[in-house]
Amino acid sequence: MSSGTKTKADLVAEFRTAEIMGAARDVFARKGFSETTMDDIAEAAGLAKGTLYLYFKSKRDLYMAALKHGIGELNAHTVQAVDAAQGAREKIRAWVSTRLAYTEENREFCKIYYSELGNLVHPVPTVAEFKKMYMQQVEYMTGVLERAAAGGEIRAGNPRQIALMIYDLTRGSIARQLMGWAKEDRRIQIDAICDFIWSGICP
Repeated sequence: MSSGTKTKADLVAEFRTAEIMGAARDVFARKGFSETTMDDIAEAAGLAKGTLYLYFKSKRDLYMAALKHGIGELNAHTVQAVDAAQGAREKIRAWVSTRLAYTEENREFCKIYYSELGNLVHPVPTVAEFKKMYMQQVEYMTGVLERAAAGGEIRAGNPRQIALMIYDLTRGSIARQLMGWAKEDRRIQIDAICDFIWSGICP
């Protein structure tokens, strides 16, 4: 058997881990980090609490694992879509549209994710790790904009500040989506955001 081949035990562990994280997402999204207990998650997952501790040392470890998994998945989808798009304008649209679509498909994770964005100014235990993950996304978009500016597709300016504004505009639209305030068709929201951004940076 090659070292890269997964055993039955590996597959069972992967399935159980995904099962636990899925239940944790739902409970954390509903109750928040502070009010959630491992008993709550065990009940939601249909497992004994002791089983959770075989996979995660603490509630915080489980919370960060669920958060990191969701952010990794969101980033992978975003990077794939942006890299495949041709031209700066379409890359920005790919960023916005991918993240709005992901929100519709993964509402429970996104509730956790966007609640953590609100915690960035508070001294909670998850802030340092979350801030690092947040900034990785900003730096990726900064790189996209730097290359676009170097190629003359957009005006020379401050790519990092523009990346932060793109992120914040997208986040605002997602927040309205999560709260049920977004009544417009998603394509209308995407068009509005992208047209606004492009009007400010087009050469």
